[in-house]
Parts: sequence; structure tokens; C-alpha cells
Amino acid sequence: MCLKNVNVYIKEADLATSPADKEEMRNSRIKRRVYELLSKAATVHQENNDNDRKELHFVFFRKPTKFLPSEDGSTVGAMELEKTLLKDDGATGKQVAVGTGEFEELKCGIVLKSIGYKSLPIEGLSFDKYRGVVPNLRGRVLSSESETATVEPGLYVVGWLKRGPTGIVATNLHCAEETVDSILEDDRKGLFTDPSGPKRQGRRGLLEILEQKNARYVPFDGWEKIDTKEKADGELKNKPREKITRWNELLEAAREG
Repeated sequence: MCLKNVNVYIKEADLATSPADKEEMRNSRIKRRVYELLSKAATVHQENNDNDRKELHFVFFRKPTKFLPSEDGSTVGAMELEKTLLKDDGATGKQVAVGTGEFEELKCGIVLKSIGYKSLPIEGLSFDKYRGVVPNLRGRVLSSESETATVEPGLYVVGWLKRGPTGIVATNLHCAEETVDSILEDDRKGLFTDPSGPKRQGRRGLLEILEQKNARYVPFDGWEKIDTKEKADGELKNKPREKITRWNELLEAAREG
């Protein structure tokens, strides 16, 4: 984390690690790398005593609960924060931040929100309204949030609906790999095969359903055309790719050639 003319400050207590923290970092290269970057950034400023440098303070283990007005009520004056601590979620073995009931105020004149979107519940599936996720075990959907929850056969979840609006691009990659690993493991165990039932049609059956519903979809060769066009457009601008963001343009690119 190299920010020009900026000193980064992080409380030592926020960088302290518990045995559970160390175990999570051992199992996650991404979390380990993030921790290393933050730890390094927190010590670099000690070598820079220039008063003209700006300051960036990271505050962890705090959950915003409300905005408080300024004295004249015209702008925001502070934020109320609830202190949190990490606790085993009881289902996946991972730690989640939970409120302690202890609050503090952070004075401010402007607030910028930079988080992901909270997922919405899906009819027929259990849903954790607080975290905005479908309860799951390594991507396998669970019947409820309780400790006695059972796995819903054949149902899987990935992305923010699986883990909440957190992480970066690399986090999404790891998240998807974990769910796919669960699917492949269940397939090897024969959980998708019912000897007494009808033969599953697989990809062909899915395509037939899409055709019956007149659904617009992009097959794999269409995605390859989109990929080729984005890379070609990006090359003209000295970029790895130029993303196509409009649905109609994506469909047009998928049909080209």
C-alpha cells in the first residue's frame, strides 16, 4: 500500500491476531496478503515525520449505526459506531463481526459510502437478514441459520449472497472455487444420481427449457466473441480490455462473426 505523501495509521490492537485469526490466514492467501499489506502500511509512516503529509486512519472493529447532525443541523456532524468483536459463526467455522452494545461517536463533516449491495432474500430459501446471506456450508445451501440446519440437496450459492458484500476480485475467485469444489465433491459422491429416477438431461435439457421460455441467453461461443471484442477494443486504448457495459451491445458482440 503505497500512497504518496500520506501517512497510514492503524491501532496496534486492531492488528493483534488471535489463534483463530492465524488459522484463517493460514487457510486463505488473500486474507494473509491483506494483513501483510496493512501491517506494512502501519509502520512505514514512522519513518516519515514531515508535517505536510496527509494522514489516513483505518478504524477496525466498528460498525456504523447512524449519522448524527451537525450543531446547526445543515450537514452531518458525526457517526455513531458500535464496537464489534470477531466470533465464530457456528456454521462455517469462520469468524464474523458481532456488536458488543458499546457505542462511540466519530466526528466528521462528510461521509463516503464504499460497500457492496446487500442481497435480498429468495423465496423458498432461508435467509440471514442481518448479514444479507443465504446460510451455507462452503457454498452448500443450508435449511436454516440454526446449528441443527441440514444441507439442501442440489442447491448452491456463490458471491455476495453467499458471504455478504465483502472482498475484492480475488475474493470472488476464491469464493467461486470453493462452491465449485463442493459441487464436484457431491457429484463424485453420486448425490446427483438417482438410479430409480428419470435420466437427467443436463445441458441439453437446460437449453430446451430456455428455448421454451424464449429466454435470451449467450452460449459459450458467444462469450468468447465478447471476450475477443473487449480485448481488441482495449488494445486500441492501451488497456488489457475495454468492458462492454450495455446489455444490447453485449448481445450484438455475441452475435458478431
